[in-house]
Amino acid sequence: MEYKDYLTYWKSLKVRTAADLEAVLNGQIINFAYHSGKIENPNITFNDTREIFENDSVSSYTGDLRTLFEIRNAKDAIYLMLDHFDKRSPLSEELIKEFQYELTKNTYDRRRYTIGERPGEYKKHDYIVGQDEVGASAEETAEEMRELVEDIASNELNSANILKVVAFFHCKMENIHPFSDGNGRTGRLLINYLLVSHNHPPMVIFNEDKNEYYDALQDWDKNQSIAKMVNFMKKELEKTWGKRVEKFVGTA
Repeated sequence: MEYKDYLTYWKSLKVRTAADLEAVLNGQIINFAYHSGKIENPNITFNDTREIFENDSVSSYTGDLRTLFEIRNAKDAIYLMLDHFDKRSPLSEELIKEFQYELTKNTYDRRRYTIGERPGEYKKHDYIVGQDEVGASAEETAEEMRELVEDIASNELNSANILKVVAFFHCKMENIHPFSDGNGRTGRLLINYLLVSHNHPPMVIFNEDKNEYYDALQDWDKNQSIAKMVNFMKKELEKTWGKRVEKFVGTA
């Protein structure tokens, strides 16, 4: 199937409100949260994630508190995304910081607090990440993020270019690494916010595919190419919605 099949399916659902979106995502919201968290924290389990989303508590939990907070934060962040979807909030630095705050509140360790780092604020110190040691300096971060947001705003997100624009945004933001923590989780949530805000299907980025995901990010770091990320996103889209779209196309 081609991307247009997924787009046709999604538009047939007529998702207009947060309630519509939550209903359509029934069965996927937990997957989004679990896999995004698991990519960076191996202690996160699907069962714990499911319990928190369904019951707002975990029975017989023996793990560390940070992991528990991260799962609970993922739930808060997804429902924040639904609220902003209802408001049709445009992409902005404030929105990005708000998402990052929800995902990381109560998880910064004492060391980060001691050196001045805070959830919902750009990093105060330099952090080098990845095989190619990427990351904007703390002094350059605000300006680079402002330019990135303006660049995305100047691109009309439509059926022909949306995956390319979103892939560019994600690769560039992860390259800037604007926060001291939570960059990946924030970026993956923003991928889906941008997609659903422009009436395109969101996707799960699966933990078992993280090596391919990191490879796509690294290709941007090395070559400023989004080709691998666009192809990866198409693959994850098929993995997320393939069965539903096959059924939709077969009955159309």
